[in-house]
Amino acid sequence: MFSKEDSRKLREEFWISYGKSFPRKWILYDTKIKGFSFKFHFDNKSAAVFLDLEDDLENRINCWEKLVALKAILTSEYLPEAIYEEEYFLDNGKEISRISVHLDDKVSIHNKNSWQHVMLFFNEKMGAFEDFFTEYEDYLKA
Repeated sequence: MFSKEDSRKLREEFWISYGKSFPRKWILYDTKIKGFSFKFHFDNKSAAVFLDLEDDLENRINCWEKLVALKAILTSEYLPEAIYEEEYFLDNGKEISRISVHLDDKVSIHNKNSWQHVMLFFNEKMGAFEDFFTEYEDYLKA
């Protein structure tokens, strides 16, 4: 079992190590679309990359419909394992829409032996998400 401080230090060490191993400026929140962001997730049970829509309902629906229209392209050319969830509830109860890709292997941020595997997964999958976004950015922004 890890103390909160030990866990915090391991998380910090992972993200610093990831940034050094794969130096790149990710788009993440800088999409120029309100409420549209990319996120990395890695905890003591799983790893994933997300495309989250968190804006007001009307704008969320508008953007979600565009993403649904592009689903065949996203899943055939970029991320075949992408999971579309129109209604996803965060731990705080907030409802968002989410597209996610999960690393199915059992990994933990507390296990340094799984870090390289997760880093490769993040680099590949977030890179594919960003390539998709860059290609269809004008359509998504319209």
